[in-house]
Amino acid sequence: MGTRVVITGMGVIAPNGHGLEEYETSLREGKSGIRFIEKMKELKFGCQVAGVPQNVDEIKSRYLDGENLMAMNDSMIYAAIAGIDCWKDAGLGEVSPDSEVDWDTGAIIGTGIGGMDTIGEKLVPKVDAGKVRRLGSTMVEQVMCSSVSAKLGGLLGLGGQVTTNSSACTTGTEAIINAFLHVKEGRSKRMMAGGAEGSSHYIWSGFDGMKVLNTKFNDTPEKASRPMSESAAGFIPGSGAGLLMVESLESAKARGAKIYCEIVGGHVNSGGHRGGGSMTAPNPEGVMRCIREAMSMANLAAKDVDAINGHLTATFADPSEIRNWKNALEISESEFPLINSTKSMIGHALGAAGGLECVATVLQLNKGFIHGSLNCEDLHPEIQKVEKSVVRKTVEFKGKVIAKSSFGFGDVNGCVLFKKYEE
Repeated sequence: MGTRVVITGMGVIAPNGHGLEEYETSLREGKSGIRFIEKMKELKFGCQVAGVPQNVDEIKSRYLDGENLMAMNDSMIYAAIAGIDCWKDAGLGEVSPDSEVDWDTGAIIGTGIGGMDTIGEKLVPKVDAGKVRRLGSTMVEQVMCSSVSAKLGGLLGLGGQVTTNSSACTTGTEAIINAFLHVKEGRSKRMMAGGAEGSSHYIWSGFDGMKVLNTKFNDTPEKASRPMSESAAGFIPGSGAGLLMVESLESAKARGAKIYCEIVGGHVNSGGHRGGGSMTAPNPEGVMRCIREAMSMANLAAKDVDAINGHLTATFADPSEIRNWKNALEISESEFPLINSTKSMIGHALGAAGGLECVATVLQLNKGFIHGSLNCEDLHPEIQKVEKSVVRKTVEFKGKVIAKSSFGFGDVNGCVLFKKYEE
């Protein structure tokens, strides 16, 4: 059976809230964090709305000094804020540059695009202008993908494996699954895991160019992210960071830590760009295998899954995702679990999506509610078959298991199963 693995801390900075209390309230109340972005209009983006954490200039000064901030971009700052909050929430004490190295704790913190904002705003313009010598000594650490984990590892003095993964939209969930396996196999007592993604028009521009962003609700941002809706017309870009402290039950008990829930299974795979899979679409067989492998590890049957926090991006893939879940679980429409989409409130935060949504999932499981999905009053015709399972308004939840799934560009899949903790 191996080591039991639990969640003992969380940190979040999202478009609709910083900190667990504010984030939970926003989820319960259906508060959207999607806003009009003037810069996107100036640059003639088709989509001119996005999910961006608010008041970050004020918040970051409480966490980081000026010297640190000089060498940090948005994704690094978001990861640091969420990471420090996660550390403290896990009861691991105050953060100090003079503290001893914590050899028992590591981190897997993913990002999808990395330091694209720094590359676009500083590196490329200075290099093209022949000002290479004016780039400064911190340019490399700001543009390397692993900056989100490396910086936080230094701030907290982490002595275990500190690394960054990147698997497009599956990144955050994959990081948590990898951390779960790391702890379960006894390689570390604790791993902080999740994802971070900066807020930048440079990060979002490629998706606008692909015409996969919704351009129809620039005047009503809160209505723009429409997962499961017939009028869905593309996703809305988001940003932020969500991190979990993944810890062995033995370690958690030994130090008297609070326990949010248990991770009982997880799996990551690829569809191999076959059977309908491609760089931008999942192979249904790969999705179903991913779900079934996670279920098998957890020793759960279809009837044991009480709710699903879906990937559900508000694209053509939403109906397929519902269908794949139904087929993977081998159930009828009437047996389908409750399902919701956190992206309806915060947008699609790319490499941070899985982290932000796993924090939302654990909050729901621990606090006994399932949040409503915004803007799906006009369900897609195929999704209408499971209409009774689609949560539109927050409801009380007494179930024991919530599944979190992520399906990313590159035909990569991740599924993790969270269960109420029981002795």
